Amino acid sequence: MAKESFDKEIQFLRMLVLTGGAYSRQQFADRLGISIHTFDKTIKRLKEIVGSIYRQLPEDQGKELADMIRYSYLDSTDPMLLFLFRAKSLKETESKRISLLLATLHKKSLTAMELLDACCSAMPSELALPDEKTVRSDLKYLEEVGVIAKEPGPRPYRYRINHDLVRDLSQDELLDLYDFVDVMANTQLPSVQGYLLRDSLKKSLQYSQLEKLPLEPFLYKYHYYSRILDEAHLFVLLDAIRSRRKVQFLYFSPKNPQSYASQNTNPLFEREAEGHQELTLPLKVVYDHQYGRWYLLSHHARHGIRKYRIEGMTQIVEGESVNEAFFESKKLELEHKIQHSWLIDTGHPVTVRVRFFNPVHLRTNFVKERVLLQGQWGLITEEDKESFIYEITVNGTQEIKPWLRSFGSSCEVLEPVRFRQELIAEWKEIQSYYESV
Repeated sequence: MAKESFDKEIQFLRMLVLTGGAYSRQQFADRLGISIHTFDKTIKRLKEIVGSIYRQLPEDQGKELADMIRYSYLDSTDPMLLFLFRAKSLKETESKRISLLLATLHKKSLTAMELLDACCSAMPSELALPDEKTVRSDLKYLEEVGVIAKEPGPRPYRYRINHDLVRDLSQDELLDLYDFVDVMANTQLPSVQGYLLRDSLKKSLQYSQLEKLPLEPFLYKYHYYSRILDEAHLFVLLDAIRSRRKVQFLYFSPKNPQSYASQNTNPLFEREAEGHQELTLPLKVVYDHQYGRWYLLSHHARHGIRKYRIEGMTQIVEGESVNEAFFESKKLELEHKIQHSWLIDTGHPVTVRVRFFNPVHLRTNFVKERVLLQGQWGLITEEDKESFIYEITVNGTQEIKPWLRSFGSSCEVLEPVRFRQELIAEWKEIQSYYESV
């Protein structure tokens, strides 16, 4: 796939999961800002990817892509949306060429020129033959991602498959490593690379002398699909932060009626995109575990500190770098503004006082344990047998509200009064939903 279609397919899959396949073709096209023809091409491409990745599915499960996500996803502990990452954002010629290179290196170590000859002789006739520069670029890419390695010795360098990790471990050690990666991929962030490593280890175990893999010792199910899809952009942004580079992208806010716009490559069909072109300096990436969302915090030349939902970012391109002194000054400015943020709020600080009620007739005070675990820098200032007072200074009350509300009747907001009245009104509205009919 080309890079642009990778953005499109991320947005396509997100909408497909959130709507459960309930949109019509026209509704999908309108929401994505594409034509019906482009919609049909996209879903055909996704079906091809699913078919190549999930060949092991029984015949009766080879249904429409929408049905597959609607019914099969929730029945599986494996995050199905990973098939987009497994497919990689490569064009067909790149995918075929790299596959040939790896298949050839599986047999023995070879030089770049030997690999060029092998690649040219095995390349399908309908595809263009690669030149030396292209093959060396592919080898450099595979070496950077750790798939191959140079053998020690004089020029010309010989390349080999880098499978030292799997080759040097015993079967018991591989099983222990697989279990560890499985736990970390399902509980830590980011996780996509961990899932891909877990799949590679599973294949290695299946290729070994083991007759049958033991049952999975751990079963996980993470319900925030956007988190997995947004990781496609995560490492690009982290690399921009490390290299102090600006990024340019087309941004669609959550309130925007569209979530994608194709690049205007044909002047006959050129139209204005619904998104906003942004040029900004990334400073920090923040994950909201409560809603499964990634945020980019950055410095904008005109507007200062800006916040973006990563799910709305498309067509990301790295730009020029800035000097270290400027970058550090903006990073310090950001840290100062969010030092009292429950998550990323940069509003005015306000002190929140809350009374938490201890559970009655229970040996474990799970309310206090949760407050101490999740309450960040807040402190318990007063305490008796029935309740305790918790205080925290935060930038605004919007972000802390869902956390306080999740305690239900075990929590009473005391200050500020405006925030208390706001919660009272919300609880009254909820109560009205349950009045007798």
